[in-house]
Amino acid sequence: MALVSLHVDQAVDIPTRLDCIGEFVVTTVYGMGRHTGDIDVLDISAGPTTAAVREQLLALGGVGSPLHHKLGVYLEQVGIAPLPYEYEGRLHEIFPGCYRHLILMAADPYDLALSKIERNSLRDRQDVLYLGVHVPFDIDVLRERYQTELRFLLGVPKREDLTLELWIEMIREAKSAAAR
Repeated sequence: MALVSLHVDQAVDIPTRLDCIGEFVVTTVYGMGRHTGDIDVLDISAGPTTAAVREQLLALGGVGSPLHHKLGVYLEQVGIAPLPYEYEGRLHEIFPGCYRHLILMAADPYDLALSKIERNSLRDRQDVLYLGVHVPFDIDVLRERYQTELRFLLGVPKREDLTLELWIEMIREAKSAAAR
């Protein structure tokens, strides 16, 4: 991952911010021991040249790019991910000061977990369980953020209500088992 970031940093000559979510953040920031082949990027911003920089970076490091073939990791612009309404104010920088131009930002653990609620795949549940136990989550914060910042944005909130309750039960069970 660091090599991809270094190549991306060398490719840009102005401050360029990548807002990241997904397994890249779960593994790199929160320490889950799993390999991921992509860096999920919500947004790429580079001032007035954002569109050109986005196109340049995705050509350099996107799926099927030379960088992808060389390093086995690629940048992926995420189309739509459900995120709590105020997530941007909780983004935090990964590796501050390590790059000349690149600024990698990561979603906080609650927002990261909630970005997985609609898809809710097995890997998503594993990520949420890991975050819930190892961060560890305050269940009230997770539920409150879902209720006040995300639920009204979802297509099928009743289904996601059930998913959230299943996640909470899963996290509580794992915390209880770890405490024994």
